[in-house]
Amino acid sequence: MNRLISVSSKLKFLGLLGLPTFFSEAAIWRYLWLLWLFALVEIIASLPKFWQSVQYLVCMPYIYISRRFRLPDIASHQPAVLYSLPFDGEWVVVNGGTDRSTSHSWGVPTQRYAYDFVILGDDGKSCAGENTILRNYHCYGKDVLAPADGVVADVKDQYPDARTFGNGSVDHSVKDIRGNYVVIRHAEKEYSFIAHLLPKSIRVKVGQQVKCGEQIANCGNSGNTSEPHIHFHVQDGKSFYASAGLPVLFQGIQAERAKNYDKFDPRTVPQRCENDESTIQRGYSVANLRLTTGEKHAGGSYKD
Repeated sequence: MNRLISVSSKLKFLGLLGLPTFFSEAAIWRYLWLLWLFALVEIIASLPKFWQSVQYLVCMPYIYISRRFRLPDIASHQPAVLYSLPFDGEWVVVNGGTDRSTSHSWGVPTQRYAYDFVILGDDGKSCAGENTILRNYHCYGKDVLAPADGVVADVKDQYPDARTFGNGSVDHSVKDIRGNYVVIRHAEKEYSFIAHLLPKSIRVKVGQQVKCGEQIANCGNSGNTSEPHIHFHVQDGKSFYASAGLPVLFQGIQAERAKNYDKFDPRTVPQRCENDESTIQRGYSVANLRLTTGEKHAGGSYKD
């Protein structure tokens, strides 16, 4: 299936050769124009993901209009909660930041301030051994933690892990781009979203109160992902499609340039503001600081 979709996605562009059909009556141009029909193979084979893309496109204007074209940004947003990182130990930010140049997906309002995290070895690689085997990835199966106190608002735990091909491509047979996920309400109009979780690993249910640092699941490779990682963002509503992403401000974390990051990602690592200890961005190794007895953990307090 993956090979079929990959081939058809390339063949459809040969339809461009048929453009002269609008100016010429030669049959060859009409036949070449029909190559655009290969696009239908992609749509039919990836229908669930295609439908999710449609929902995204429909909801994006709504997000802008309902917020009077003033989406939250790092200067205007006043968070109700300061967050911890949703894991223990040192992980690396491989996507995400607080501006257009570092953003995970600036053009997608919900995921504008999202982050992707993996664990890299000293060699700058995310796995040891054959990169098509999920268990070889350093972060696979690691604990995923609640980033702040809150109440579980939504859970999905029905999808298997997607295959990983070790070349950056994704498994086109997946049914949901999010895979297995957990949504936690931390405050009014402040929800965290954590995705690509390990099948059958989610430990919480809707309506359950969770504490900051509590294990809620394990890292997996479910959904539209090229390799195991944690996807994390904060949004102003429960809906994955119709909510605006919020800048995430952290408390009690450390961040430094990741060692040998260029071995994993050739993009230039942006400079992080030395005086800003509350935000993170791509190319940095991050971790929650160890707190001494009596210190308050990041994440505040919330009850429904």
